[in-house]
Order: sequence, then C-alpha cells, then structure tokens
Amino acid sequence: MTRTPLRLALLALAVIGAFALSVSFGASGLGPGDLLRALSGDADPTARAILLQLRLPRAALAALIGAALGITGCTFQALLRNPLAEPYVLGISGGAAVGAVAVLVTGLGVALPWMLPAGAFLGAVAAMMLVLEVARRASPARMDTRVLILSGVIIGAFFNAIILLMLTLADVESFRSAIFWMMGNLTGAEWASTGLLAVLLVPGALVLLSLARAFNLLSRGEEVAHYLGASVHRVKLTAYLAASLMVGAAVAAGGVIGFVGLIVPHAVRLA
Repeated sequence: MTRTPLRLALLALAVIGAFALSVSFGASGLGPGDLLRALSGDADPTARAILLQLRLPRAALAALIGAALGITGCTFQALLRNPLAEPYVLGISGGAAVGAVAVLVTGLGVALPWMLPAGAFLGAVAAMMLVLEVARRASPARMDTRVLILSGVIIGAFFNAIILLMLTLADVESFRSAIFWMMGNLTGAEWASTGLLAVLLVPGALVLLSLARAFNLLSRGEEVAHYLGASVHRVKLTAYLAASLMVGAAVAAGGVIGFVGLIVPHAVRLA
C-alpha cells in the first residue's frame, strides 16, 4: 500500500472512531456495543430510542457539517489564495445569523420550528448574493479577490450591527436562545433535518470536487490558470455559489461553528 492510500485509510479509521465516540458519550452511558444491539433490534426500547433517535442523528449531523465546512474552507483558501481563509470570510455567517436571530426575536421559531433553519439559510443566501453583486459591479470582467474579501468584511460588519440591534431589543429568553444558536449547537438534530442537509450538501460537494484540477491551476495564479486552459471566471463563480450554498445549509442546521473550516484543510494536507 502506498503512502497516500495508507494515510487516507488511517483518516477513515479516525473518522469512524470519532463517530463511535460521539455516539458513546451521554448521560445514559451507552457505548458502541449498545448501538450495534440497537441496530439489530436486541436492545431495550429506551436504549434504542436514545441511540437511534438522539445520538445517531446528532453524530451524523455533526459529520455532515464538519465535512461541509472542511470542503468549503479548502475551497475558499484555494480561490482566495489565502491560507487563513475560512468558510465565513464572505460574511455568510453574518447573514445566516441575522435570519436566525430575526426568527427567534419575533417568536416565529416557537410557533414554526422549521422557520429557524429556513431563516438562517435565506439570510446566508442574501449575504452571498450581496457580496457577489458588489464584486460583479466593481469588476465586471472578473471577480477580483480583493473586492470579494473587502465586500465580505463590510457586509459581515453590517450584519453584526443588525444582530446587536435586534439582541438589544429582544427579551431575555429570545436573547439567550439567539446567543446559544450563534455559539453553534446540534441539540435539535433529527433524521429529517440530517437527511435534508445531506441532500443539500452532496451536490455541492460533487461540484467542488469536480473543480479540483481547476483549483490546482488557480493556486498558481489566475493568469497562469487561464493560459493552461481553465475558464477562470466560470470556475470561480461556480465554486463561490456552490461553497456559499453549502456553508448556508451547514449554518442553518447547526449554527455558527468556527475553527473547523479553517484548520481541517491544513490538517488534511499535513496528514
């Protein structure tokens, strides 16, 4: 076995081990063996419900969100040619937070629970469209990296101001719920939300993986990539749209979870 497949195999084992540990942790003290018995139908109903309806969807949702943030973090680092770029660099998390906080403050999340992820996703899409529109107007011929980063910073700061205003006017319970959501959490994980997130993430991940060769060319510079046959503007626009939609879906499902999108691409490169 060559070096790269061996490393990939070890990484796969590490992911499986982390998944098993995630399912094992909890107040009930149920381990991987109990999960196997629950899957086979031999576990008691209480343990089966805890594992299959609470812990397993939570672990699956965490894995999906982690994968989405890792892939999009790598994408933004390649497109922006900045090793410190992360999935929220274009202000997408700020837009998602505005949508989620608006739902929580107005009380819509209590009456209609599905409004919280929907509001977050719509806010993320709105932020993405604003950033791309500013970049398009500033540089119609190509999407300038500096304009994108500056637009993301400005729009992110604007959304943060809106969030602070809404939190100032919110009641205590809505304030606590909003802060808890913005910290990132997976407490509301269900199979339905996990499956919906997978449906949204898998196509985007496939699109980004299909652009891997173009990303390698872009890492040498846009002019070099153009001369080597890459359609730079089309690749960048497609990648930004796919990555931004993935980030929006991930934030809508689990809140603003930091660090993962920044460090995972570097960790995988070093593995």
